[in-house]
Amino acid sequence: MSAHRDAKRNLPTKTCPVCRKEFAWRKKWARDWDQVRYCSDACRKNAASARTKE
Repeated sequence: MSAHRDAKRNLPTKTCPVCRKEFAWRKKWARDWDQVRYCSDACRKNAASARTKE
């Protein structure tokens, strides 16, 4: 099982511009990883309000 844990640690990560949390690559994002910007649909929907607060 440690090989599985090591593989999870080596996944690429990004930081969500809305909530500033780091999130890791997911298999469903494999084709679109370069375009993924937000960690969740909620952050994607709140992106406009986050821009106006800055």
